[in-house]
Parts: sequence; C-alpha cells; structure tokens
Amino acid sequence: MEKVSILYGLFLIIWGVVVSLVSDSSSLTSYIPSFLGCLIFFFAILAIYIPSKKKLLMHIVVTIGLVVFIGGLDLLRNFSNIFDSFWPDISKLIMMLSGLFFTYLCIKSFIHARKQRVE
Repeated sequence: MEKVSILYGLFLIIWGVVVSLVSDSSSLTSYIPSFLGCLIFFFAILAIYIPSKKKLLMHIVVTIGLVVFIGGLDLLRNFSNIFDSFWPDISKLIMMLSGLFFTYLCIKSFIHARKQRVE
C-alpha cells in the first residue's frame, strides 16, 4: 500500500499544479490537492524507510486520504450551482472520488493485514 500511496500522492501533486496552471488561478487554494498529495507522498516514503513505524505512518496516510475525500465533499455545498466555476468544481470532484477510492483501498489493506496477522 505504500507504493500505491506514493503514486496517489504524486497524482494529487500533479493534479493541483495542472489545475492551477490551466485555470490561471493565482489563489493558493487551487494547490490544496498538491499540499495534501505532498503529505501523503512524504508519509508513504517514511513508511518505506522506517518499517518499525509503518503502521503509524500508514494510518496517518489514510487519515490524510480521508481529508482529501472530505475536502472534495465541498462540491456538494453549492449543488444548485454545480460547475459554475468549472475548474474548482472539477478539482473537488476529483478529490472526492479519488479520496473515497484511496480510503477504501487503505481500509481493505488494513483488514487484509489484520487477517494475515491473526492467522
């Protein structure tokens, strides 16, 4: 799951930068996916290099993934005017869907790891 987390972190970093450049945004909020991606990337790398702290670090990663999902839910706040601001709304949609999927994968991985430890 560490490698998947690294790839997901890189995806969020690239997504935030691309959306900011394409939309000509001068706002730091357009880089929120990149900031969260940097955190996921950083803690996933640490989990690889510090195996004794892997469990803690990967729990931090999944928590940040959940924050990505919750941040994307902001899209639903202005549901009546959805896609009025195209790039920010697309970015929130990507955060919501990818954060949900990533969190799901992490939870499945944790369940699998727990079952392996019990057997």
